[in-house]
Amino acid sequence: MPQFKVRVSKDYTVFCSGHFITYEGDKCEAVHGHNYRAAAVVEGELGENAYVFDFVTLKRLLRAICNRLDHKLLLPLHNAYLRLSEADNEIIVHYRNKRYVFPRDEVVLLPIENTTAEKLAEWIGGELEATLRAQGARNLTAWEVEVEESFGQAATCRKELA
Repeated sequence: MPQFKVRVSKDYTVFCSGHFITYEGDKCEAVHGHNYRAAAVVEGELGENAYVFDFVTLKRLLRAICNRLDHKLLLPLHNAYLRLSEADNEIIVHYRNKRYVFPRDEVVLLPIENTTAEKLAEWIGGELEATLRAQGARNLTAWEVEVEESFGQAATCRKELA
C-alpha cells in the first residue's frame, strides 16, 4: 500500500532570532543569532482531492509560526539552569553570576527546556499539529519539522499522530 507525504520549505519559512543554550551542565553560550530555515512534512492518507494536505495552506501555516519567532530573542521557560522573571516590561534572566535584561516585547518565551534546533523543531511541530487539528485535518498520521540553524546544520523532530 502506498504511503504519502508532502514537504514544504520556502524562502519565507525562515526566522532570524537570537538565543543561547546551556550545555554540559555548567556552560552557557553567549547570546547570538541565526537565520533559521524551517521545513515541514505531513504524512497521511489521501483525501477526497487526492492529496495529503494542501501545499498552499501548509506553507501559510508554517510561515505564520515562523513569523512569531522572527526578530525575537528565544528563551526557554523550562531550563533548570536559567531563572527567568518579568518586571517593568522586561524579561530578566539569571544564569549563575550573569544577569541579562531584555525588553519583553522582543522576547518569545517558549515552553521548552533549551533553545536547541531540536527543541525548536519539536515546538514548531506542536504548534503546527495544534493548528492542523483545529482545522479538521483528520487524515494525517505523522508530522516532521526540520530547523536549519545555518547551512548544512539542521535538526529534525518527527511525531506519529494517534
